Amino acid sequence: MSISVLGAGAFGTAMAVTLSQNGPVTLWARDAEHVQAMRENGENARRLPGVKLPQNVTVSAEIADALQAETLLLAMPMQKMTGFLDTHSDTLAGKTLVSCSKGIDLSTGQGPTALIRAKVPGARAAVLTGPSFAGDIARGLPTALTLACADHSEELQAELSTPTLRLYRTTDTTGAELGGALKNVYAIAAGTVIGAGLGDSARAALMTRGFAEMLRIATELGARPETLSGLSGFGDLVLTCTSAQSRNFRLGHAIGAGEAFDPSITVEGAATAQALNKLAHTRGLEIPVAAMVMALTEQSISVDEAMQALLARPLKEE
Repeated sequence: MSISVLGAGAFGTAMAVTLSQNGPVTLWARDAEHVQAMRENGENARRLPGVKLPQNVTVSAEIADALQAETLLLAMPMQKMTGFLDTHSDTLAGKTLVSCSKGIDLSTGQGPTALIRAKVPGARAAVLTGPSFAGDIARGLPTALTLACADHSEELQAELSTPTLRLYRTTDTTGAELGGALKNVYAIAAGTVIGAGLGDSARAALMTRGFAEMLRIATELGARPETLSGLSGFGDLVLTCTSAQSRNFRLGHAIGAGEAFDPSITVEGAATAQALNKLAHTRGLEIPVAAMVMALTEQSISVDEAMQALLARPLKEE
């Protein structure tokens, strides 16, 4: 097995830790000072404090070290992926590139696997997604994820599974990546509901209508409905809409409560809301909840105004 994880955020670090049960793993970070701190402390105190890095996890700031592996997990923000693929397209050709990003590229409207195929045609594109928090994976708590790859690879499924990380495979890469991306938008909405003190009943209604929007746009873009009903769609939606461990939920909670939010924290749902509304507009789809999320994150509408806009929509059949 030859695996590197590109990106030393919380999730990338957690995947390096759990995959080290199967063999040596290289964990790459672009910040040399961050790498040095991880080597000295034996943990990623900046992103995943309290989790020790096993001895067979090699931390490096040299991209050449990481690119020697045949299977590369791209654990980087979605909006950074285009630049990375462009810069290293020649070296990445022929490798298996597994995106761990949950989002839609703002400049192209593409998900990660489509972006990989466009930028590195010679690579094998896959996506790893589903309901998970980095801390749970790193501490060996039972977690199930979706691995989507066009060739339905049992070999890759086995390579990325561990005794506590169970992967279910699918060939529906579109559905898997859209489920992972879109649920972040509705997690912001759910956090806003709770932060504003609107209650759990309102959150349940929001999640249900949000899931209907997810199905509407994902199937329009070619996803299979059953994929959205699985781990990468409904499962991930439930997790991120109900836990303060979710960065998207925390952003929404801050918006609802009228509190400041740390701008250094990557929250994919804000950018995804913009991309989602562009897609919906071009295809004539109604996604009122996602539209309110975009307006809230852009600070062009207040929480009260968003709530009133949604409640004032015409009554209709479910």
